[in-house]
Amino acid sequence: MNLADLLAPISDDMKAVDAVIRARLNSDVVLIRTVGDYIIGAGGKRMRPALLLMIANALGYKGSQHHLLAAVVEFIHTSTLLHDDVVDESDLRRGRSTANAVFGNAASVLVGDYLYSRSFEMMVEADSMRIMQVLSKATTIIAEGEVLQLLNVHDPAVSIERYMQVVRYKTAKLFEAAAQVGAIVAGADARQEEAAAAYGRHIGTAFQLVDDVLDYSGDAGSLGKNVGDDLREGKPTMPLIRAMEVGTQAQRQLIAGAIEAGDGDFEAVAQAIHDTDALEHTRAIAAAEAEVARQALEAFPVSVHRDSLLKFCSFAVERDR
Repeated sequence: MNLADLLAPISDDMKAVDAVIRARLNSDVVLIRTVGDYIIGAGGKRMRPALLLMIANALGYKGSQHHLLAAVVEFIHTSTLLHDDVVDESDLRRGRSTANAVFGNAASVLVGDYLYSRSFEMMVEADSMRIMQVLSKATTIIAEGEVLQLLNVHDPAVSIERYMQVVRYKTAKLFEAAAQVGAIVAGADARQEEAAAAYGRHIGTAFQLVDDVLDYSGDAGSLGKNVGDDLREGKPTMPLIRAMEVGTQAQRQLIAGAIEAGDGDFEAVAQAIHDTDALEHTRAIAAAEAEVARQALEAFPVSVHRDSLLKFCSFAVERDR
């Protein structure tokens, strides 16, 4: 499924969000503008702001404040990327060098802090305590997810439950908050707001699980990052955990050793994953999450934007990048 076609109904809204992002990145401090332009200019899918826009439109919103709030969500996401790449010592994202590889760790961390601060400044403009509550809580949970992931690094004993908690906190929470804010700005009732939050939570989980699959089934050119980075960073993701659950003793020892060391024979680990049902199992869980998200949309009126949200359920699971 082509992402551009999927987002076509909100193309004008996305352009408006980009304009807000550019305007709010403006700073008298040249380094902030330079690093901000670099990371924002890298593009990316902009799934979280798009989700906010689609939800708001699906619930009949006619104003323009959702553009500001979508930019807030993108700033929060971008700041986490800047911090993530420093923590993970990554040097490639979205097909080009990471900001920390180009500008250094200090600049990346500090500009990430700036984007967080700017996002809260922009939140205030929305003049909604409810929106502030949702987004501020989300940033706290995302930070907790980052720390939980850090505790899991190089630990081959991480369970599915522990890993899924990281996914819910670190990735799915911002999807959930974006969708919920889209409902709030549209003046949705409590049932629709909860449905929107559930949609975002489950679609975000599906999105991350498919990312896990792509780390072992894609190629660096299509993914825009180094294939196998999760293993090299010692992160026990779903395919690795599943392969250790159902693999042979030799396969379990191979994968456990690679997680502990953060290196090893990537090709051998990838082969072990392919020789088990790890990738199929992970995609199946992602598909189940997407189905729960799809069911949540029953609370929404029929519209072209609801159709886009339904299609996004399929895209999240079937994508190859």
